[in-house]
Amino acid sequence: MTQKLRNRIQAGQLLAIQLAEYANRSDVLVLGLPRGGVPVAFEIARALNVPLDICLVRKLGVPEQPELAMGAIAMAGVRIVNEDVVKSWGISQDTIEAVTLEEEQELARRDRAYRGSQPSLDLSNRIVILVDDGIATGATLRAAIAVVRSQHPTAIVVAAPVASTIAYNAIKPNVDRMFCPIVSAELGAIGLWYKDFSQTTDNEVRTLLSARNHNWGLPQDISETMTLEKLAQCQA
Repeated sequence: MTQKLRNRIQAGQLLAIQLAEYANRSDVLVLGLPRGGVPVAFEIARALNVPLDICLVRKLGVPEQPELAMGAIAMAGVRIVNEDVVKSWGISQDTIEAVTLEEEQELARRDRAYRGSQPSLDLSNRIVILVDDGIATGATLRAAIAVVRSQHPTAIVVAAPVASTIAYNAIKPNVDRMFCPIVSAELGAIGLWYKDFSQTTDNEVRTLLSARNHNWGLPQDISETMTLEKLAQCQA
């Protein structure tokens, strides 16, 4: 394993350097995949001085091993099923439907929690940079790509600090560009590639999204769940 990333903030800052050609462009916007992809996306969008929004997707976890994705869903009824995982684990269609229903409810909850009354940004005729904190199976990202593509962007760019070789090779031909500094055939869990992979909270997602309306500064009513260490890192 190469040297670990310090945290999602550092991951976003490193990716922003690779994405520098997209800075200060009116046709570019960044979409983070909640929750963990949003801190990474925030750093990229702030460094590039382009708008930030989210692309709501939910992993369909294997019941016996929730971190393993048997698929993913996104808004507008998009569902991606990882047939290899379904077959190897012997997952029934009834199980897939039950997990899908549960995650659809969580997807709707997050949409209300993160956006409130704010509409999503228009993706048509824009270069969309899709950001996550890591790509394991790629199911979640493929669902996000499907949603974005349905809104007719000029181009789809994927940026993630780390990915499995299988997922990277599967996704790269289906987008216009892909930036991923760490690609590993033996990826394991995404969290193994970070020193700090603490869970991103709903309040942190809301805080970072609202910052786009504060000239990239954090609002005064920042949630108490965002630690002083994270606040210092975001303001650095």
